[in-house]
Amino acid sequence: MLKVLILGGTTEATALARRLAGHPGIDAAVSLAGRTRNPVLPPLPTRIGGFGGVEGLAAHLGEAGVQAVIDATHPFADQISANAAAACARAGVPLRVLTRAPWTAGPGDRWIGVPDMAAAAEAVRDPDPGMDGTVFLTIGRQEVAAFEAAPDRRYLIRAVDPPEPMPALPRATLILDRGPFTHEGEIALMREHAVATIVSKNSGGSATDAKLEAARRLGLTVVMVGRPPGNGVEELRDVDAAVAWLEAMG
Repeated sequence: MLKVLILGGTTEATALARRLAGHPGIDAAVSLAGRTRNPVLPPLPTRIGGFGGVEGLAAHLGEAGVQAVIDATHPFADQISANAAAACARAGVPLRVLTRAPWTAGPGDRWIGVPDMAAAAEAVRDPDPGMDGTVFLTIGRQEVAAFEAAPDRRYLIRAVDPPEPMPALPRATLILDRGPFTHEGEIALMREHAVATIVSKNSGGSATDAKLEAARRLGLTVVMVGRPPGNGVEELRDVDAAVAWLEAMG
């Protein structure tokens, strides 16, 4: 049996776990960082919480006899991915990144590309006339404080868990919800809150892409935060490719 560790937290990680549950040649387990209060648990043995950086993860790989690692964390979980790359290199364990393809702008899209969340806050601080309405933050809960640099705007914040602490944004509305979302639901929400601008990380995938179609149909501006640079680890684009890579090692 090939001992495999999946670094999870995404829909791709859960889908991979389902494929590997009961696999005759692969003994897989999942690790979740623990950043979501009530995560969707995969159908495999699951560990919740960090390893203690590179040294802790490298030690775990050796102690557990892990023979392959799949990094299926969020595309913006750059610290976890960097630790995984360093730990696997130290332990001599093969590693692949399972990540969805990034979104790309299409006809009719009004995107402003920015490199990070500070630049996104700068983009909405002094808006163009077409952006002078509610700013819809669809970036999770961990980086909303960056928008305290633009406190005069009206915000709609959507996250799975509430930010802790709530940012100092006097005109902010918080919605707790988890995708996938529908085009019709996103359009209705944006109209209800008079959304003019959406701020999004370029996460890719289908669970939250309905907001982009809604923005296109409503003619809204999307401030799109680009992904952090990778660590030179080979990427796999889908679950089939990940299973094939693991089976080839078995």
